[in-house]
Amino acid sequence: MKTAIVTDSTAYIPQEVREKYNIHMIPLTVILGAEVYEEERDLTAAEFYEVIKTKELPTTSQPPIGKFVELFEKLAEKYDEVISVHLSSGISGTYQGAISAGSMVEGLEVYAFDTEVSCMVQGFYAIEAAKLVQEGKSAAEIIPILDELKETSHAYFMVDDLSNLQRGGRLSSAQAIIGSLLQVKPLLHFKDKLIVPFEKIRTKKRAMKRIVELLGEATNGDSYYAVIIHANREEEAKEWKAELEKEFPNIEFSLSYFGAVIGTHLGEGSMGLGWMKKRE
Repeated sequence: MKTAIVTDSTAYIPQEVREKYNIHMIPLTVILGAEVYEEERDLTAAEFYEVIKTKELPTTSQPPIGKFVELFEKLAEKYDEVISVHLSSGISGTYQGAISAGSMVEGLEVYAFDTEVSCMVQGFYAIEAAKLVQEGKSAAEIIPILDELKETSHAYFMVDDLSNLQRGGRLSSAQAIIGSLLQVKPLLHFKDKLIVPFEKIRTKKRAMKRIVELLGEATNGDSYYAVIIHANREEEAKEWKAELEKEFPNIEFSLSYFGAVIGTHLGEGSMGLGWMKKRE
């Protein structure tokens, strides 16, 4: 069996890493006024944060089914099966789109995987799947391993301003709770595939400290991958990474970013940290 790995653009896996592991990427789209951009192809994160300074908040869209079908048909020429790794189905229809498109393509078995998260933590799943393919494992063997990794995977993030999440309908919570959170720096996370408040914290500094506490509790000295994710705050993210590397020598840290689609909903200045246990 020849197995292909697909993920969407919100994993924000660098192109050189995608090429190294032969990971295929399908982009979500960002609509800015009359212009439609394919994320990570037509519009980089840096370009996005520059553009939104002078334009209204954009909207975002999942990949059209036709784009999925086109990619899967192309892959069917060389592969027997595909593992399609996507952002949480609770905030996007992309995962469901992969399932629907897979049913339309003959000669290719499509296994869609809902990471129940997004950004580079989603990327960890795609990279691990690609490594397992290199080890000779089939999709039927890989999916249960990804499910096991899900038990060790967490992501927490904070936003400077909740209004984007409110407007985009991506923050799942009672309006009263949202209202009270507007006065603080809420710590958010994914729960049951949705973005929900984790704790109310008054300052960004305290929120970051709390995330570090959660990282220490979760990893408990074991070997993990972790990623610091920022929305146009690269220097701040680099400084945080340097601090964390000293504190947690058992963890392999990397840097990533909230790109155009996720950045539309979280807003500039957001910061997050996610992790996943290394396979033994």
